[in-house]
Amino acid sequence: MYFPSWLSQLYRGLSRPIRRTTQPIWGSLSRSLVLSSQRRNPEFSSFVVRTNTCGELRSSHLGQEVTLCGWIQYRRQNTFLVLRDFHGLVQVIIPQDESAASVRKILCEAPMESVVQVSGTVISRPAGQENPKMPTGEIEIKVKTAELLNACKKLPFEIKDFMKKTEALRLQYRYLDLRSFQMQYNLRLRSQMVMKMREYLCNLHGFVDIETPTLFKRTPGGAKEFLVPSREPGKFYSLPQSPQQFKQLLMVGGLDRYFQVARCYRDEGSRPDRQPEFTQIDIEMSFVDQTGIQSLIEGLLQYSWPNDKNPVVVPFPSMTFAEALATYGTDKPDTRFGMKIIDISDVFRNTEIGFLQDALSKPHGTVKAICIPEGAKYFKRKDIESIRKFSADHFDQCSLLGKLRLECADLLETRGVVLRDPTLFSFLWVVDFPLFLPKEENPRELESAHHPFTAPHPSDIHLLYTEPKKVRSQHYDLVLNGNEIGGGSIRIHNAELQQYILATLLKEDVKLLSHMLQALDYGAPPHGGIALGLDRLICVVTGSPSIRDVIAFPKSFRGHDLMSNTPDSIPPEELKPYHIQVSWPTDSKAAKAH
Repeated sequence: MYFPSWLSQLYRGLSRPIRRTTQPIWGSLSRSLVLSSQRRNPEFSSFVVRTNTCGELRSSHLGQEVTLCGWIQYRRQNTFLVLRDFHGLVQVIIPQDESAASVRKILCEAPMESVVQVSGTVISRPAGQENPKMPTGEIEIKVKTAELLNACKKLPFEIKDFMKKTEALRLQYRYLDLRSFQMQYNLRLRSQMVMKMREYLCNLHGFVDIETPTLFKRTPGGAKEFLVPSREPGKFYSLPQSPQQFKQLLMVGGLDRYFQVARCYRDEGSRPDRQPEFTQIDIEMSFVDQTGIQSLIEGLLQYSWPNDKNPVVVPFPSMTFAEALATYGTDKPDTRFGMKIIDISDVFRNTEIGFLQDALSKPHGTVKAICIPEGAKYFKRKDIESIRKFSADHFDQCSLLGKLRLECADLLETRGVVLRDPTLFSFLWVVDFPLFLPKEENPRELESAHHPFTAPHPSDIHLLYTEPKKVRSQHYDLVLNGNEIGGGSIRIHNAELQQYILATLLKEDVKLLSHMLQALDYGAPPHGGIALGLDRLICVVTGSPSIRDVIAFPKSFRGHDLMSNTPDSIPPEELKPYHIQVSWPTDSKAAKAH
């Protein structure tokens, strides 16, 4: 069977034999969990009316009778058309003789993007008319019969990747946008990576794929959660922002190794590149330390990595949180290029420049700089003004230099300097995060830097009771090309320590987590885990400009489904069983919007 280049690259990995599992996974279960070492390429035309896909036909098929189904992508002078399916394109010759008048009528009159079924013979293209840019460019189909399966009305946009379309229009007609080559590639690559991840975790390393509930209760701290009303007055479910509590409880339950492709929900409002519902590869293990989790993830990504991308090199480098901030001005640095932040305080220690003197006279005051190679050559006066304005606009943020570094990289790349190679994948572990951060609304109070179940660094436990702000955590993030694609931690498995952190340090209502505290008291093993953001990971791997380009049916940046006009209003009578009444805004514009 033949494939277009992009599809064959996706499926090539499937034909690799998997090493046979010989170790028993758990007693008598081992026999049923042993893998077959035999693998085949997928059969795309099984169980359906077609004999072949449009994209697989080659010169080796000459003379074969085939039946194809697909969309009419292009037609020229009523002499031939190009038929498209998910697999590729093929040229179909429209018969000109009178005996095939009915076939000619169907193929000539069907609008573009109509769905047709054709049967005919694979023949060679005339000499000199081959198309080397097309995988099926050496052959064409001499049609004998044709059937119009469904005619297409006038489209809101053409189904071509090079056609410029607004994102709002793409989302409104998402089912059409999905026909594009790029969306097909993104979603199929995503599917293949997830399949390989399942194979690696469950079949090679004994993880158990377990579904956890979607309806749960409110979790203290962390991101805001969506509420779901119940029929009991004043009582609500929450949609979990992650399966965090469930996966820890599975470790208490002795499952040992858990994995799930988990749907998660966060009510974060209008954020440009976030989704209210998203997917993560969720993992938890018992009797593991930070090094074990990191090694697992490195192996997982190496195993599931697409064959058409530069290979993943392990182990990944590691950097402390403090080092990342000092060197790159961010906890998710893009290490594909230099332009590191340099402390030049000593150079200006005896300066007479007023504002530098002021900075250095303050406690922990420093003077830092970014060296931009050949900046004088590439930056124009307007660029310098742009940088100056950017600095002024972001002056009150500690992460200014990190943002300035990226802003300068953007400007250099507009001048033709290649700094961030899109084919290079630069992974980095960031470790030793603080366990707590001051609350923005009240800096005297603390909040969890990660989540309240993260264990403190063993060397810093004594500081919990004296200087909790100085405590480091056993939290680790995985960064890829400046994007956080994963985060996890070793968990607290001691009920007394968990109670102290929740009640005394974070001042949370422990009643909300009484089930967790009780579970930790019943012989909870040491455990830890991680979650990989699948949407973000695939976005970086495919080089897509937005995570919405790797999700089949995403929400807009405002959290709306433009295709179905969601969220939508609910009639009062349907709200009655949930004991809910809507309080409409008094603002006329807001009221009108509803």
